[in-house]
Amino acid sequence: MAKKTTDISIVVPLFNEDESLKELETWIVKVMEEHGFSYEIVFVDDGSKDNSWKVINELRAMNPNVRGIKFRRNYGKSAAMNTGFQAVKGEVVITMDADLQDSPDEIPELYKMIMEEGYDLVSGWKKKRYDPLSKTIPTKLYNAVTRKISGIKLNDFNCGLKAYRKNVVKSIEVYGEMHRYVPVIAKWAGFEKIGEKVVEHRARKHGYTKFGGFKRFINGPLDLLSITFIGRFGKKPMHFFGTIGSIVFLFGFSFAAYIGLVKLYRLNNNIKTILVTDNPYFYIALTSMIIGTMLFLTGFLAELVSRNATDRNVYLVEERIGNGEPQKVEVG
Repeated sequence: MAKKTTDISIVVPLFNEDESLKELETWIVKVMEEHGFSYEIVFVDDGSKDNSWKVINELRAMNPNVRGIKFRRNYGKSAAMNTGFQAVKGEVVITMDADLQDSPDEIPELYKMIMEEGYDLVSGWKKKRYDPLSKTIPTKLYNAVTRKISGIKLNDFNCGLKAYRKNVVKSIEVYGEMHRYVPVIAKWAGFEKIGEKVVEHRARKHGYTKFGGFKRFINGPLDLLSITFIGRFGKKPMHFFGTIGSIVFLFGFSFAAYIGLVKLYRLNNNIKTILVTDNPYFYIALTSMIIGTMLFLTGFLAELVSRNATDRNVYLVEERIGNGEPQKVEVG
């Protein structure tokens, strides 16, 4: 007997979104029924303080394809996504926000792009947005910088609505504030067929945005630099620190040698000269050698850390519900 497979896993990270969850689940189920997909909906509650977990339990009681993971405290969207990725079973994984701004009606086309057109990852593009300028202007700036650094030609890296081939989400790690740069992480992991689809962006129906805040404007660029560094030097940090350290050390050593040779020449020719330690350039050379040595040692330490690192994505899960095989919905 052939093993049952799940067509689609839908990962929904959330924080204090109890007003939207029932409507979102109903909408998703409607789309799944219309297309006959086997599916699961994985709600990851990022330490909500409202009734979100109670609502998820109610949805699970009515729909066995609903699963839930609840964190003991708020860790952030990246943590919720990464934990959801570890739990999914579907051949295609869809991520979407819980605030009803992402339309489940987009799912069938995203599924088709992965399964029939061969994409590893498809990112939604909210071409027409309903967000305030305080959010859209920085987003456009980050998108432009990310395109330049990563070489990935996407218009909207931060869109919550994305589709992934299963082996992509099982091969990458999302942490910090890096959920907005998942396409970059996937590319560095070797998944280079990345596409984009214009998707509908709806105005928020309930409440206000829970993920993000002012700190994301600071953390976002730092995480982009981290991804770029890790992608290029994560497995070989000595190539980075060792190279720079060697250059700085050789510069200082050469400078010090030059000062010493000049001193010897003046002494041999009875030319009046000052002490080496009175020469300000000597301290520049000495400082360069010290910094170069420190960078070189940093490279060695980074090599040791990278070869013995443990999983950084360890989060306290308070409760889980639903681990059974999703059921296929018959059309008609």
